[in-house]
Amino acid sequence: MRLATLRVRGETRAARLDGDEYVLLPYADLGALLAEGEHWRSLAERQEGDRVAATDAEFAALVPHPNKIICLGLNYATHIKEMGRATPEYPTLFAKYDGSLIGAYDPIVLPVVSDRVDWEAELGFVIGRRARHVPKEAALGFVAGYTVVNDVTVRDYQRRTREFLSGKTFEGTTPVGPVLVTADEFGDAEPDLEIRCEVDGAVMQRSRTSDLLFGIADIVSYVSDIITLLPGDVICTGTPGGVGDGRDPKVYLKEGQVLRTVIEGIGETRNRCVADQTT
Repeated sequence: MRLATLRVRGETRAARLDGDEYVLLPYADLGALLAEGEHWRSLAERQEGDRVAATDAEFAALVPHPNKIICLGLNYATHIKEMGRATPEYPTLFAKYDGSLIGAYDPIVLPVVSDRVDWEAELGFVIGRRARHVPKEAALGFVAGYTVVNDVTVRDYQRRTREFLSGKTFEGTTPVGPVLVTADEFGDAEPDLEIRCEVDGAVMQRSRTSDLLFGIADIVSYVSDIITLLPGDVICTGTPGGVGDGRDPKVYLKEGQVLRTVIEGIGETRNRCVADQTT
Protein backbone atom coordinates (compact mmCIF):
# COMPACT_ATOMS: atom_id res chain seq x y z
CA MET A 1 0.00 0.00 0.00
CA ARG A 2 1.15 3.51 -0.80
CA LEU A 3 0.06 6.38 1.41
CA ALA A 4 0.64 10.12 1.12
CA THR A 5 -0.28 13.49 2.54
CA LEU A 6 -1.81 15.69 -0.15
CA ARG A 7 -2.64 19.38 -0.29
CA VAL A 8 -6.31 19.71 -1.14
CA ARG A 9 -8.27 22.98 -1.22
CA GLY A 10 -6.04 24.81 1.23
CA GLU A 11 -5.62 21.96 3.72
CA THR A 12 -3.87 18.61 3.90
CA ARG A 13 -5.38 15.13 3.81
CA ALA A 14 -4.01 11.63 4.17
CA ALA A 15 -4.54 9.61 1.00
CA ARG A 16 -4.21 6.05 -0.31
CA LEU A 17 -3.07 5.32 -3.85
CA ASP A 18 -5.62 3.22 -5.74
CA GLY A 19 -4.58 2.61 -9.33
CA ASP A 20 -4.11 5.99 -10.96
CA GLU A 21 -6.03 7.89 -8.24
CA TYR A 22 -5.53 8.89 -4.63
CA VAL A 23 -8.42 8.19 -2.26
CA LEU A 24 -8.72 10.97 0.32
CA LEU A 25 -8.98 9.60 3.86
CA PRO A 26 -10.67 11.35 6.82
CA TYR A 27 -7.38 12.34 8.48
CA ALA A 28 -5.49 15.60 8.24
CA ASP A 29 -2.25 13.84 7.29
CA LEU A 30 -0.39 10.55 7.50
CA GLY A 31 0.66 11.28 11.07
CA ALA A 32 -2.97 11.61 12.13
CA LEU A 33 -3.80 8.29 10.47
CA LEU A 34 -0.95 6.50 12.26
CA ALA A 35 -2.04 8.05 15.56
CA GLU A 36 -5.29 6.04 15.30
CA GLY A 37 -3.42 3.07 16.75
CA GLU A 38 -2.32 -0.35 15.58
CA HIS A 39 -5.37 -0.73 13.32
CA TRP A 40 -4.26 2.18 11.11
CA ARG A 41 -3.52 -0.18 8.22
CA SER A 42 -7.06 -1.59 8.05
CA LEU A 43 -8.48 1.94 8.34
CA ALA A 44 -6.39 3.08 5.39
CA GLU A 45 -7.32 0.04 3.30
CA ARG A 46 -11.09 0.08 3.75
CA GLN A 47 -12.07 3.74 4.03
CA GLU A 48 -13.31 5.57 0.97
CA GLY A 49 -13.54 9.24 0.09
CA ASP A 50 -13.20 11.74 -2.70
CA ARG A 51 -10.59 10.94 -5.29
CA VAL A 52 -7.74 12.91 -6.87
CA ALA A 53 -6.02 11.85 -10.07
CA ALA A 54 -2.44 10.85 -9.33
CA THR A 55 -1.28 13.22 -12.05
CA ASP A 56 -2.99 16.11 -10.22
CA ALA A 57 -1.77 15.23 -6.72
CA GLU A 58 0.09 17.95 -4.81
CA PHE A 59 2.26 16.40 -2.13
CA ALA A 60 2.88 17.92 1.27
CA ALA A 61 5.68 16.63 3.50
CA LEU A 62 4.78 13.01 4.18
CA VAL A 63 4.36 13.60 7.94
CA PRO A 64 4.15 17.39 8.29
CA HIS A 65 4.46 17.56 12.08
CA PRO A 66 6.05 14.42 13.54
CA ASN A 67 6.74 14.26 17.25
CA LYS A 68 10.37 13.49 16.38
CA ILE A 69 12.66 13.60 13.37
CA ILE A 70 15.73 11.50 14.15
CA CYS A 71 18.62 11.30 11.71
CA LEU A 72 21.77 9.24 11.46
CA GLY A 73 25.14 10.47 10.35
CA LEU A 74 28.14 8.40 9.25
CA ASN A 75 26.09 5.32 8.39
CA TYR A 76 27.63 4.25 5.05
CA ALA A 77 31.30 3.28 4.80
CA THR A 78 31.74 5.34 1.61
CA HIS A 79 30.48 8.50 3.30
CA ILE A 80 32.57 7.89 6.44
CA LYS A 81 35.68 7.62 4.24
CA GLU A 82 35.01 10.72 2.14
CA MET A 83 34.39 12.82 5.26
CA GLY A 84 37.58 11.57 6.91
CA ARG A 85 35.84 10.15 9.97
CA ALA A 86 36.43 7.04 12.03
CA THR A 87 33.86 4.25 11.80
CA PRO A 88 31.47 4.81 14.72
CA GLU A 89 30.88 2.12 17.33
CA TYR A 90 27.33 3.34 17.94
CA PRO A 91 24.77 5.14 15.76
CA THR A 92 25.51 8.84 15.33
CA LEU A 93 22.20 10.58 16.05
CA PHE A 94 21.00 14.12 15.49
CA ALA A 95 17.59 15.76 15.11
CA LYS A 96 15.66 18.11 12.87
CA TYR A 97 12.64 20.32 13.49
CA ASP A 98 9.51 20.07 11.38
CA GLY A 99 10.01 23.53 9.86
CA SER A 100 12.75 21.98 7.73
CA LEU A 101 10.36 19.54 6.04
CA ILE A 102 8.95 20.10 2.56
CA GLY A 103 6.95 18.07 0.05
CA ALA A 104 8.46 15.81 -2.56
CA TYR A 105 8.32 18.43 -5.33
CA ASP A 106 8.50 21.66 -3.33
CA PRO A 107 11.39 24.09 -3.86
CA ILE A 108 14.43 23.84 -1.60
CA VAL A 109 15.11 27.23 -0.04
CA LEU A 110 18.80 28.13 -0.20
CA PRO A 111 19.65 30.21 2.88
CA VAL A 112 21.01 33.73 2.44
CA VAL A 113 23.69 33.09 5.07
CA SER A 114 25.54 30.29 3.27
CA ASP A 115 26.69 29.14 -0.16
CA ARG A 116 27.67 25.66 1.06
CA VAL A 117 24.41 23.74 0.74
CA ASP A 118 24.93 20.04 0.07
CA TRP A 119 22.83 17.00 -0.85
CA GLU A 120 22.40 13.78 1.15
CA ALA A 121 20.11 11.13 -0.37
CA GLU A 122 18.61 8.88 2.31
CA LEU A 123 16.16 6.08 2.93
CA GLY A 124 13.61 7.28 5.47
CA PHE A 125 11.14 5.29 7.50
CA VAL A 126 8.15 6.11 9.65
CA ILE A 127 7.25 4.50 12.96
CA GLY A 128 3.85 2.77 13.02
CA ARG A 129 3.36 2.02 16.72
CA ARG A 130 4.72 2.99 20.10
CA ALA A 131 8.17 1.52 20.65
CA ARG A 132 10.13 1.41 23.91
CA HIS A 133 13.07 -0.92 24.71
CA VAL A 134 12.48 -2.96 21.56
CA PRO A 135 14.82 -5.92 20.94
CA LYS A 136 16.47 -5.94 17.54
CA GLU A 137 14.74 -9.16 16.48
CA ALA A 138 11.30 -7.54 16.95
CA ALA A 139 12.16 -4.04 15.74
CA LEU A 140 10.92 -4.23 12.14
CA GLY A 141 7.39 -4.83 13.44
CA PHE A 142 7.30 -1.20 14.59
CA VAL A 143 8.00 0.25 11.13
CA ALA A 144 4.96 1.53 9.22
CA GLY A 145 6.85 1.90 5.95
CA TYR A 146 9.58 3.55 3.93
CA THR A 147 10.04 6.79 2.01
CA VAL A 148 12.55 9.03 0.23
CA VAL A 149 14.44 11.80 2.05
CA ASN A 150 17.17 14.23 1.14
CA ASP A 151 18.91 15.52 4.26
CA VAL A 152 20.03 18.77 2.64
CA THR A 153 22.86 20.15 4.78
CA VAL A 154 24.38 23.61 5.24
CA ARG A 155 27.98 22.52 5.67
CA ASP A 156 29.58 25.61 7.18
CA TYR A 157 26.87 25.85 9.85
CA GLN A 158 27.21 22.12 10.51
CA ARG A 159 30.88 22.64 11.34
CA ARG A 160 30.53 25.71 13.52
CA THR A 161 30.23 23.45 16.56
CA ARG A 162 30.67 19.77 17.38
CA GLU A 163 26.89 19.27 17.12
CA PHE A 164 25.24 18.77 13.69
CA LEU A 165 21.87 20.42 14.38
CA SER A 166 22.46 23.94 13.08
CA GLY A 167 23.50 22.71 9.65
CA LYS A 168 20.72 20.15 9.38
CA THR A 169 17.48 21.96 10.17
CA PHE A 170 17.44 25.07 7.99
CA GLU A 171 13.89 26.02 7.09
CA GLY A 172 12.40 24.54 3.94
CA THR A 173 15.32 22.28 3.02
CA THR A 174 14.34 18.64 3.63
CA PRO A 175 12.08 16.91 1.07
CA VAL A 176 10.25 13.83 2.37
CA GLY A 177 7.93 11.68 0.24
CA PRO A 178 6.15 11.50 -2.03
CA VAL A 179 4.69 8.31 -0.53
CA LEU A 180 5.06 5.88 2.32
CA VAL A 181 5.38 2.34 0.96
CA THR A 182 4.13 0.12 3.76
CA ALA A 183 6.54 -2.40 5.24
CA ASP A 184 4.54 -5.42 4.07
CA GLU A 185 5.39 -4.47 0.47
CA PHE A 186 8.96 -5.51 1.33
CA GLY A 187 7.93 -8.69 3.11
CA ASP A 188 8.33 -6.96 6.48
CA ALA A 189 12.09 -7.39 6.01
CA GLU A 190 14.87 -4.82 5.72
CA PRO A 191 14.72 -3.56 2.13
CA ASP A 192 17.72 -3.78 -0.19
CA LEU A 193 17.11 -0.96 -2.65
CA GLU A 194 19.20 1.18 -4.97
CA ILE A 195 19.45 4.78 -3.77
CA ARG A 196 20.52 7.54 -6.15
CA CYS A 197 20.94 11.31 -6.10
CA GLU A 198 21.18 13.55 -9.17
CA VAL A 199 21.89 17.26 -9.61
CA ASP A 200 20.64 18.61 -12.93
CA GLY A 201 20.61 15.03 -14.22
CA ALA A 202 24.21 14.20 -13.23
CA VAL A 203 24.44 11.24 -10.86
CA MET A 204 26.19 12.28 -7.64
CA GLN A 205 25.38 9.36 -5.34
CA ARG A 206 24.53 5.73 -6.05
CA SER A 207 24.47 2.92 -3.52
CA ARG A 208 22.20 0.31 -1.97
CA THR A 209 20.38 0.55 1.33
CA SER A 210 21.80 -2.85 2.31
CA ASP A 211 25.16 -1.07 2.69
CA LEU A 212 23.98 0.73 5.84
CA LEU A 213 26.38 0.30 8.74
CA PHE A 214 23.45 0.29 11.20
CA GLY A 215 20.31 -1.14 9.61
CA ILE A 216 16.66 -0.41 10.27
CA ALA A 217 16.29 -2.92 13.11
CA ASP A 218 19.50 -1.68 14.75
CA ILE A 219 18.22 1.90 14.64
CA VAL A 220 14.76 1.18 16.04
CA SER A 221 16.16 -0.90 18.87
CA TYR A 222 18.89 1.59 19.77
CA VAL A 223 16.74 4.71 19.67
CA SER A 224 13.86 3.06 21.55
CA ASP A 225 16.23 2.49 24.48
CA ILE A 226 16.82 6.25 24.60
CA ILE A 227 13.32 7.61 24.03
CA THR A 228 9.87 6.23 23.24
CA LEU A 229 9.23 6.21 19.52
CA LEU A 230 5.71 7.28 18.59
CA PRO A 231 3.53 6.66 15.53
CA GLY A 232 4.49 9.14 12.83
CA ASP A 233 8.07 9.67 13.99
CA VAL A 234 10.36 10.06 10.99
CA ILE A 235 13.79 8.45 10.96
CA CYS A 236 16.41 9.20 8.30
CA THR A 237 19.02 6.46 7.97
CA GLY A 238 22.06 8.31 6.64
CA THR A 239 23.64 9.00 3.26
CA PRO A 240 26.13 7.14 1.06
CA GLY A 241 29.29 8.59 -0.45
CA GLY A 242 29.17 11.18 -3.20
CA VAL A 243 28.17 14.34 -1.35
CA GLY A 244 29.43 17.65 -2.73
CA ASP A 245 31.49 18.43 0.36
CA GLY A 246 33.47 15.22 -0.09
CA ARG A 247 34.64 16.12 -3.60
CA ASP A 248 37.84 17.82 -4.77
CA PRO A 249 37.05 20.55 -5.55
CA LYS A 250 33.97 20.78 -3.34
CA VAL A 251 30.62 21.31 -5.09
CA TYR A 252 27.47 22.84 -3.61
CA LEU A 253 23.91 23.46 -4.73
CA LYS A 254 23.12 26.65 -6.64
CA GLU A 255 19.94 28.57 -7.38
CA GLY A 256 18.03 27.04 -10.28
CA GLN A 257 19.51 23.57 -9.98
CA VAL A 258 17.20 20.56 -9.64
CA LEU A 259 17.94 17.97 -6.96
CA ARG A 260 16.46 14.53 -7.65
CA THR A 261 16.53 11.69 -5.13
CA VAL A 262 15.41 8.24 -6.25
CA ILE A 263 14.94 5.04 -4.26
CA GLU A 264 14.09 1.84 -6.10
CA GLY A 265 10.59 0.57 -5.34
CA ILE A 266 9.54 3.73 -3.52
CA GLY A 267 9.74 6.75 -5.81
CA GLU A 268 11.52 10.06 -6.07
CA THR A 269 11.68 13.59 -4.80
CA ARG A 270 12.50 16.35 -7.28
CA ASN A 271 13.19 19.84 -5.98
CA ARG A 272 14.36 23.06 -7.60
CA CYS A 273 16.73 25.20 -5.55
CA VAL A 274 15.48 28.75 -5.01
CA ALA A 275 16.82 31.78 -3.17
CA ASP A 276 15.37 32.65 0.23
CA GLN A 277 12.89 35.49 -0.27
CA THR A 278 11.94 36.01 3.38
CA THR A 279 14.45 38.75 4.19
